[in-house]
Amino acid sequence: MFRLHPAQTLVLGFAGLIMAGALLLMLPIATQDGQGLGFVDALFTATSAVCVTGLVVVDTGSTFTKFGQILLLFLIQMGGWGVLTSGALMFILAGKKIGLRDRLLLQSSLNLISIQGVIRLIQRIVVLTLIIELVGAVFLTLRWAQEMPFAQAVYRGVFYSISSFNNAGFSLRPDSLTPWANDPVIISVITTLFMIGGLGFTVVLDLLDKRSFRKLSLHSKLTISMTLALSLFGMIMIFLLEFRNPHTLAPLSWDHKFWASFFHGMVPRSSGFNSIDMTQILIPTQVVVMGLMFIGASSASTGGGIKVTTFSLMILALWSVLMNREHVHVFRRSIPWSLITKAFAIVVSGILFVFFFFFLLTITEDAPFSMILFETISAFGTVGLSVGLTPNLTPEGRVLITILMFIGRLGPLTMAFALLSKGNKKGGYFRYAEEKVLIG
Repeated sequence: MFRLHPAQTLVLGFAGLIMAGALLLMLPIATQDGQGLGFVDALFTATSAVCVTGLVVVDTGSTFTKFGQILLLFLIQMGGWGVLTSGALMFILAGKKIGLRDRLLLQSSLNLISIQGVIRLIQRIVVLTLIIELVGAVFLTLRWAQEMPFAQAVYRGVFYSISSFNNAGFSLRPDSLTPWANDPVIISVITTLFMIGGLGFTVVLDLLDKRSFRKLSLHSKLTISMTLALSLFGMIMIFLLEFRNPHTLAPLSWDHKFWASFFHGMVPRSSGFNSIDMTQILIPTQVVVMGLMFIGASSASTGGGIKVTTFSLMILALWSVLMNREHVHVFRRSIPWSLITKAFAIVVSGILFVFFFFFLLTITEDAPFSMILFETISAFGTVGLSVGLTPNLTPEGRVLITILMFIGRLGPLTMAFALLSKGNKKGGYFRYAEEKVLIG
């Protein structure tokens, strides 16, 4: 009997959820004009929600009814957990047994090293998510209750808490968080939410269990260290590059400059919110943001990109080569070369996917080179930041970005496995004779 490769199961699961979401968004009850979205826009929006990206072709707050917005939140939550994790939760709640094959699929979807304790891990992930989102919603509600009716503040707090923790970047306003760019409560709460979501469930649970950096797993140490380094780098670069830009940081006071730089140093990790006008940032700033978006968040997180640990391994491998070392070392541990080659494959496949879709978008879109590339990387990294091109995409461009968001959420290597795998291929492994080639 033919059995699907785990990667193919993931692809079909995400695709099924996206299609169901798109069909529901086409219903008249989903939009305020009572017409429903067209198929292309509905598919784009559902993909953006399930893939927790945040790129939009219609304004969420003014286009969708409460039904449509709550549907988006459901898709965001399911996409943030992952289709298989969400499905396993349904099985657990129904009291059904999860077999070995399903556990292996869950291990693959969560990028876990071992199958041991996978069901308990899912239970902890769900509980942890709900607690964090509840706490975030309470803080946001209390703050927004100072400027709007309490019921409206509750709804806004819940919406932004779920959107933030899952790194979705969906906002009820077309200008995202710009009205609260200088509000330390809102900015710090939302930043905390998407940073926790971007660290990854395994890292957060490891922190809760160990409560000491020294006792953490190598994965957690590497993720936290590189996350802090990249966030600090992004914050400093944005501050320096945009300091004199009259359309972004220049008109702000010093403390407001700090909050804006702090926020946007973290956002490219996969959040998608913005507190300054992204259409006005300078080209050098766009380059920095594009690099951070391509790297993305952590493995087993709600974010996208090639992942922080993948980037870390590539840097460590480069350093080992430059130092003429045979092994890659970090935190007094050696990294297997099999992981290094897998990291290399992820980076190369990511670059190839981005280049291919960027090339196609240069054909379909009449826009500057930098805008197209920025939007392409934002879609691949499931970040959701935009310099203004996405709402004006052609139908063909919207389809291309939809596909790229899908690839970015699943991961380039997962997509490659899904496309190239031929089920349970049998046969022995063999190896040809070695022969060297010139490189460099």
